[in-house]
Amino acid sequence: MEHLAIIMDGNGRWAKARGLPRSEGHRAGGETVRRVLGFCKDAGIRYLTLYAFSVENWKRPKEEVEALMSLLVAYLAGEESMLHEHQVRLRVMGQKEDLPEKVQAAIAHVETATVHYERQLILCLSYGGRTEIVSAAKRLAQLAAAGELDPATIDEAAFKGQLYLPDVPDPDLIVRTSGEMRLSNFLLWQASYSEFYVTPVLWPDFNRADFDAALAAFGKRERRYGGL
Repeated sequence: MEHLAIIMDGNGRWAKARGLPRSEGHRAGGETVRRVLGFCKDAGIRYLTLYAFSVENWKRPKEEVEALMSLLVAYLAGEESMLHEHQVRLRVMGQKEDLPEKVQAAIAHVETATVHYERQLILCLSYGGRTEIVSAAKRLAQLAAAGELDPATIDEAAFKGQLYLPDVPDPDLIVRTSGEMRLSNFLLWQASYSEFYVTPVLWPDFNRADFDAALAAFGKRERRYGGL
């Protein structure tokens, strides 16, 4: 497997079950990210994409959003050394311009500091699959209007070239924690032929055994891509 993508779900429910504020669930989820990054290194997985904050998440209570943004800044500052230790490049995909300036600055710093590494940790922040597709369509339309692109030449490769990270291969496996059975607007273009694995485990509790179970299930799949 080259690319694993994860919909990290269940932080809030994890915290509620323990009588803690939701922010503590997100903090515990950050610890899980650290563990899973190590699991991926051991498994030889080159790309790990995490659905961290969707465009819809801006609708959450202001206090929770602010806590998430502060936690993100702290995480980026605190984990930069870990990324260097594991030789992992950080990349962020989504509408970065909508993030607070302090978050944008923290992202830019770590992305630049780790740009030379081959393994990649991709965080989806202020991300939505539909938004990504619409943005790509707009860019193609702008190129066509400027006479820089013949609309007749637009194919899947041309469209993919306008996505946020067109050089990243599509996910082989998408894992969703907490038992929910939906994509929630995650990687709608890229997930066309990804395998899907759902576990009832809440994200803060996701451990090595859960990771291994997901990879074992993937190993039993027969990927035909529409063929026989």
